[in-house]
Amino acid sequence: MYKEKYLAWKNHPNLDPKLREELETLSESQIEDAFYTDCRFQTAGMRGLLGVGTNRLNIHTVRKATYGYARYLVDTCSEPKVAISYDNRHMSREFALDCAKILAGFGIRVYVAKVLKPTPELSFMVRYYHCDGGIMITASHNPKEYNGYKIYDREGCQLIPKLADKVIAYIDQIDDPLSITVKDYDESLIELVDKDIDEAYYAEVLKIRLRKDLDKDFKIVFSSEHGTSYEAVKETMKRAGYDLHPLMEQCVPDPDFSKTASPNPEVACAYDGVMKLAREIGAELILITDPDGDRMGVAVKQDEDYVILNGNQTGAILLEYICMTRKEQGTLPANGCMFNTVVTSEFGNAVARKYGVDVEQTLTGFKYIGDKYHKYEENHEKEYVFGYEESYGSLISPFVRDKDAVQACLMLAEACAYYRQFNKTLYDVIKEDYEQLGYYLDSQSSILLPGAQGEARLKQLMKSFRESPLKTLAGYKVVKVEDYLLAQSQENGTVSPLEGFDRSDVLKYYLEDGSYLAIRPSGTEPKCKFYYCIKANDHEQALDKKRDFQKDIDEIIGN
Repeated sequence: MYKEKYLAWKNHPNLDPKLREELETLSESQIEDAFYTDCRFQTAGMRGLLGVGTNRLNIHTVRKATYGYARYLVDTCSEPKVAISYDNRHMSREFALDCAKILAGFGIRVYVAKVLKPTPELSFMVRYYHCDGGIMITASHNPKEYNGYKIYDREGCQLIPKLADKVIAYIDQIDDPLSITVKDYDESLIELVDKDIDEAYYAEVLKIRLRKDLDKDFKIVFSSEHGTSYEAVKETMKRAGYDLHPLMEQCVPDPDFSKTASPNPEVACAYDGVMKLAREIGAELILITDPDGDRMGVAVKQDEDYVILNGNQTGAILLEYICMTRKEQGTLPANGCMFNTVVTSEFGNAVARKYGVDVEQTLTGFKYIGDKYHKYEENHEKEYVFGYEESYGSLISPFVRDKDAVQACLMLAEACAYYRQFNKTLYDVIKEDYEQLGYYLDSQSSILLPGAQGEARLKQLMKSFRESPLKTLAGYKVVKVEDYLLAQSQENGTVSPLEGFDRSDVLKYYLEDGSYLAIRPSGTEPKCKFYYCIKANDHEQALDKKRDFQKDIDEIIGN
């Protein structure tokens, strides 16, 4: 099958000349990997390696997605409008402008960013211009070889499956993506936007502040990891009065990420450069964002060095500070709700319940949190307090409907300013909550499974876990299993429906000690991910459990 696709591209007169050159250099195994499947929409839209082939991001696969999206909009909206933005990656601007032209060819009005903007600002653009949808060209934290394509609805939220499926149905009707070319279009339908939208966005970000009159006489080191967030974070932090020290060599847009060891805040080496600067100037707080500016990484000065916080800890700190402050100010709603995902730590749930805030969990992907918020916005049953994912993304105020690292940086700096007046670091606050609520250690591992063989291995791995579910892990009994693909929960031998979730290939095992293990294929990379939330009496016991849990899983996978 892949050979047929390969030959169709090779013999097509419309194949982009640069892609044709690349095609001629591919080995047989590379041809198979480039054509054995189509690049498809998953957890965070469509994401893949840049290059030639149906399983790659290139001008033809992007045009296919945009052409299908345009037909969907024309059929479902009377006078459709779309906002488009992009990150710093190779081909991002080219893809964005090409998308704008394809849409304009259908008579669709387009607002396209004049320069790169963070993902949350694209969500804001959709809402600000009253658009029917949006497109963000980004591969988030993936390596430089990747790019991606996210579609948004009129609320500024990434498409949930029932909407994405409708768009995908239009896309799948296109048999020959190379036949799609830019048609004649009215140039007045494309409007480049820049400073005006920035100012409107900054104004909304600054409204999230809860305490404006704190002592801000401390240094904060910042890196945008060569991505989109530098201007937004710099301006909002400056206007709020914080002493921000950017690591300028990493704040220059660079598609090769040449001055950072990794663009991913989840990876410790991503902090190497900012830690060096922080030590030189004596900074108390380190903030980094991923390239598209929707996820924030944090390190705090503790004693004589810096402690890197994980996404679960950062989310819990933000939640603690927001709930504590709003309770003190009398603005914490009686029907308040915090949203996170089924692979997020139980730590944040314990913090929320301490303040009487309800907890609702969704599948992985911030689109589900945005969709939940929209429903409560209409029926007023619950009021949004905070939302976050373990993967370093959070949303303070839902004037955008995606995770927003610009908001997170501002609120985290405020929390730091507040607690330091009591001689507390942010890590001290975490330790206090551990003492009160119990110790939690959150960890991840993954198996990389690339290509057609990897995809088959991944399906077999999930099938094996599903058909032979764990009974124990490191000697601890499994007391409940949730299967989000079969939409069922099993506890004490009783199977019951698992309601309120779209079907997704996720398994979650709850252990008798209060820990859990969740397993899911990644929606952005060819890997299987294992999430450990370990409940323990202290750090040492948690590390012992983590080692034992990991050992058991490694043995199961090995067999």
